[in-house]
Amino acid sequence: MPRADETFLLGLLQGPAELLPVSSSAHVGLLPWALGWEHASLPAAERKEVEVALHLGTALVLALERRTFRWPFLAAATLPPALAGLAFERLVEERLGTPRTVAFGLVAGAVAMVLADRVPVTRGTSSVADGLVLGAAQALALIPGVSRSGATRAAARARGFSRADAAALSREVALPVLAGATVLKGFRLARRRPPRSTVVALGAGAAAAALSSRAALRVERDAPLSAFAAYRVALAAAILAVSHDRAVCQDRRR
Repeated sequence: MPRADETFLLGLLQGPAELLPVSSSAHVGLLPWALGWEHASLPAAERKEVEVALHLGTALVLALERRTFRWPFLAAATLPPALAGLAFERLVEERLGTPRTVAFGLVAGAVAMVLADRVPVTRGTSSVADGLVLGAAQALALIPGVSRSGATRAAARARGFSRADAAALSREVALPVLAGATVLKGFRLARRRPPRSTVVALGAGAAAAALSSRAALRVERDAPLSAFAAYRVALAAAILAVSHDRAVCQDRRR
């Protein structure tokens, strides 16, 4: 079962990893693997329960931040990732969560962000068509390492929005996706009826995620995407280095 201390620390990481274009799967997903935490050896179902708690914390903060909701725009931005998630959820979980695929997603997303950030600013108002484009970006972000925030910011910049507007749009379309994932996986969690210690650990993670998400909302929204892209490439290199070292150690033990 998940440990409250590890889940709490993952919650503190959740906010910036989810809301900044750096990939939550590369941070929340791989940090326990890199540090040898017990979380990394939990059954897949229990790791998913932790994800539910962390997403809940972020979704609550985003919901409280919003004053109005543009339902046609949000529907257009939510439909593509919802359909892609239903169709490919198991494939993604079973085949695309390895360190190498996450590193590939980090680098691919970094390239897209750098290219998109070169587009001149020509837009100020978003449309339903923009929602569909951001929805397609969120669907691509099902690939671990790509980053939902990174993909949607890049898509918005490619459509001619400023960095600040791209960040705002990214956070706007995040809410229904995070809320939907939380509800879906929350039902699965409720059916399992986890023990009290697990509920306490998940609560600690949700509370920490809410705190870190609130802090992440205050991060400068006009920062060049190239800065985040450079960080992503460095992180990908670190992931590959750790993966290589572990493979070498395993070979020596045989």
